[in-house]
Amino acid sequence: MSHYEEPVERVPYDFGLTRRGFVQVLGAGLLVSVGAPSVLGAERRPRGQGRSAGVAARVHVAKDGAITVLTGKVEMGQGARGELTQAAAEELRVPPSRITMVMGDTSIVPDDGITAGSRTTPSTVPAVRQGAAAARQVLAQLACQKWGVEAKAVEARDGTITHAATRRTLSYGELAASEDLPKAFGEAAPSGVEVTPVKEWRVLGTSLPRPNARDFVTGAHQFPSDMARPNMLYGKVLRPPSYGARLVSVDLAPAKAMAGVVAAQDGSFVGVAAPTSLLARQALAAVAATAKWEPAPHPSSKEIGDYLRQRAGGGVPKNPFADEVGKAAKALRQTYLVPYVQHAPMETRAAVAEWADGKLTVWAGTQAPFNYHRELAGAFHLANDQVRVIVPDFGGGFGGKHTGEAAVEAARLARAAGRPVSLHWTREEEFTWAYFRPAAVIDIEASLDAKGALTSWHFININSGGAAVDTPYRTGKANCRFVRSDSPLRQGSYRTLAATANNFARECFMDELAVAAGADPLDFRLAHLDNPRLRAVLEGAAKRFRWRERVKEKKPNTGVGLACGTEKGSVVAACVEIAIDPESGRIAPRQVCEVFECGAVLNPDNLLAQVAGCILMGLGPALREEMAFEKGEMQNATFRKYLVPRFSDVPELDLHLLNRPDLPSVGGGETPIIAIAPAIANAVFHATGKRVHEMPIRLPGAANPT
Repeated sequence: MSHYEEPVERVPYDFGLTRRGFVQVLGAGLLVSVGAPSVLGAERRPRGQGRSAGVAARVHVAKDGAITVLTGKVEMGQGARGELTQAAAEELRVPPSRITMVMGDTSIVPDDGITAGSRTTPSTVPAVRQGAAAARQVLAQLACQKWGVEAKAVEARDGTITHAATRRTLSYGELAASEDLPKAFGEAAPSGVEVTPVKEWRVLGTSLPRPNARDFVTGAHQFPSDMARPNMLYGKVLRPPSYGARLVSVDLAPAKAMAGVVAAQDGSFVGVAAPTSLLARQALAAVAATAKWEPAPHPSSKEIGDYLRQRAGGGVPKNPFADEVGKAAKALRQTYLVPYVQHAPMETRAAVAEWADGKLTVWAGTQAPFNYHRELAGAFHLANDQVRVIVPDFGGGFGGKHTGEAAVEAARLARAAGRPVSLHWTREEEFTWAYFRPAAVIDIEASLDAKGALTSWHFININSGGAAVDTPYRTGKANCRFVRSDSPLRQGSYRTLAATANNFARECFMDELAVAAGADPLDFRLAHLDNPRLRAVLEGAAKRFRWRERVKEKKPNTGVGLACGTEKGSVVAACVEIAIDPESGRIAPRQVCEVFECGAVLNPDNLLAQVAGCILMGLGPALREEMAFEKGEMQNATFRKYLVPRFSDVPELDLHLLNRPDLPSVGGGETPIIAIAPAIANAVFHATGKRVHEMPIRLPGAANPT
């Protein structure tokens, strides 16, 4: 069940699908753009790519009235294409079906920064709205000039400027084709452009289906792994047998002897390309059989906590409030462990590279097209205008597709072969060589006074990061820090970064403190919570879940738990009910009630899908997901051994969006994940009386269920 509070009336626009060729759309017409440099990333834009922040192409209106909107953001399933389409349609006063969105092509679009950190909504949506509003204003001004009327006398509606007094109209296409169009139109945007207030939204705030959904349903869409170029080869790369292993020698002759196979070596890089993927695998196997490696020492996943603690930069900070803790009525100290996990997107890393006339074009699935552009230009010593990165809508990222290794590998093989090369990482490669969500060791110590109020708080995250490291609770004295360590695995971004680990530890510890204070977990949190937005979602979730009644119930092998948190400018709270199999120890979530608030809601259905996706993704690391490794080798680098959530794991979902039209919109694709794991852990205590201090969550003595 789902519920969207304060629904906005749907506008009776035609949400049908349209597809136009890019050349046709940009053949002739009007070009405008606005956007602050901080939004567009102008200081990081490759020289010669796109345009400056003030004049970069953002909105194009063709003579036939077709409208194209350009953005450096990408679509990987999170709904950015639809949301940005709505933003442009709202300000241009047209149905969303009139908008064609071009995304992630570095030779055409502005650099809007990477698609990560829940930044599309708070940063790029405003930039697109400003650009579209500027286009509408200039079109209106041009019509006013033709008619000799004041700006307040005309109105933009449904792609047309209308002078109500005389009933004269000019379509956007007619205005774009006008010979009176100022030459400087595309060079500067009007100042003082105002966007539409939330209370006047007609397109934003409604549930727009994905603009290209038909292509996904029919199979017409080409993902990066579907891309094909004339005369294309398929590539494979030689990987080390273990982390840190050094290539001593290799013989490419067996692969070169195969008809149609290209084999290349550049230092430690060794790869092959062939007319078929089967032949490429056979050629790589022939090369791998000749390779000699020198292994390197590497820790086991079972000892990762001690390993990271011992290598913490500058050592692990001591509690500066030790004296206060010693005098406190009560004090607690606990350590929490979080393992390395993989992003496990449905589409692995994939890229197609093609060289022509000394220029390189790469089609790839990446959250960072302009970062890829820079990486490719640096790797091959190319000028910025010699590289083009094109990003088709691709199959999942979750923070895991920021780096350009697959693109560089494909480009190396394409240069060696003199032909386009397609490179797809296998699932085993993705699990082994893509970067991981960092493991974490988290130490927490806190003290309580005689009334059960927090008087000090000491929170240290070792290795995983500083996202959400600060507590949202009133704690008296507080010391919250992130300490870097020497990670044995390649690590990087993950959905909400380190907030998954930090919120897990903090919310589990808050339950322990509540018991020490003799308080209900909900009451204890509310007694220390001043943030009105966080209080609202916590109280809302508890009320809908019937927390006060259900926490008092003691059903056999059943427990309830709650957790809340804030990150990326949004707030979330979750209540869960779990069931425990007494024989196997398997923990099965039965119900999740989650309330989420991220300001003014832009697309309710898409946001609900994001919340549900976060919860389901969060179930994996909460209950089963962790990378197992020994002597530098991954022990579970397949979906058969690395168990992401299955349909049978999905609990009843009771999801609620708290709409705040009085607040700016912020991203919703990450924060809903942070409450699910600690809520489950706290439910385990309610059911068994046993505390959980690690992810994945297991009862003492229970094996990780398969």
